[in-house]
Amino acid sequence: MKQFERRVSRTLLCQWLGLPRSVSYYQPQSGTPGARPSQVTMKLDGSWIDNQLIVSRIRQLLDVEFNALGYEYITYELKKEYLVNKKKVYWLMKEHKLLLGKVIRPTGKREFVKFRRIEATKPLEYLCWDIKYVWIQGERRNYYLLSVIDVYSRKILDWLFQSSVRQIDLIDLFRRINRSHELKGVILRNDNGSQRSAAAVHCSFGA
Repeated sequence: MKQFERRVSRTLLCQWLGLPRSVSYYQPQSGTPGARPSQVTMKLDGSWIDNQLIVSRIRQLLDVEFNALGYEYITYELKKEYLVNKKKVYWLMKEHKLLLGKVIRPTGKREFVKFRRIEATKPLEYLCWDIKYVWIQGERRNYYLLSVIDVYSRKILDWLFQSSVRQIDLIDLFRRINRSHELKGVILRNDNGSQRSAAAVHCSFGA
């Protein structure tokens, strides 16, 4: 339009092109289109906090050994503290590269197993446990499946399947195993390695 606007009126040019006059005044903007995303989030008590605190909370939730948590599960957990929807959680996780498929490194100091293969010579010499995530469609969230296996027999001695697993739940699980198998001198191990990581469990039944 610029090459003809000195010869013909803007109104006539818009009529020729079949465009509203207002369109001719449009100036392109730099940056991401649309409204600027909110920089704060409301808590359940009505107060407001900066989104960076939400991101820190998301990182805490993702700081687990076997991370398979998506934005919908994170939204479920955040709703216990904040008024937030999954679109905002998705946006925050995407902006900070926290979505599934990205490399998320735990921040805690851990000793990992150097030699994963265990040579057991008898039953109940080594017990290992591991946690897997199972998606529950009806609740739209993951559940934890924690299993304890006898390395020698490859038998699952006991297991937990619930929405969260605390340290006391693991201790109670081994207490049940101890009552049924009379554990003595057993070595406990998970992917974080070492008997030392299972010290609280050892103390719970004196193995």
